[in-house]
Amino acid sequence: MKPLIIAAAMAAALTAAPVLAQDAWRAHSPEIQSVDAAVRAPLEAYLRGHATGSADDFRPAFHPDAQLWGMRNGGLIRMTAEEYIGRASGSPPADEAQRRRWIEAIDVTGDTAVAKIILDYPAVRFTDYMALSRIDGRWVIVNKMFQAEPKAPAA
Repeated sequence: MKPLIIAAAMAAALTAAPVLAQDAWRAHSPEIQSVDAAVRAPLEAYLRGHATGSADDFRPAFHPDAQLWGMRNGGLIRMTAEEYIGRASGSPPADEAQRRRWIEAIDVTGDTAVAKIILDYPAVRFTDYMALSRIDGRWVIVNKMFQAEPKAPAA
């Protein structure tokens, strides 16, 4: 039984080592911190757009040719970034105080990045996967894929 426990512990340590090394490097590298901040900028604009309902907050997040694809209620939804931005109400949602949003993860390689964002709302939880590119020195979302998961009504 001991060899199995030792093997499991070694596998866990080896699996975590690259993540720990990457996090340590990230914490001490001004270049990486600068890239992280630049990649976060369009993601934070996207989150701000959801909070404010403002098209002006959403617009800088997306490349003009960005496409959005997702699944909601078992059906495929597809639209352009401009169609998505055009759906902005112009004001914060009525239930804004109950809504939570956050950037779950970001992975950057060169001029390409992916991010996972969670939008946790009273009636639905969205998981967004963003593909970003650095174009002319500016990071923008070039593709969004999402899954909407309705929540059961509160009892």
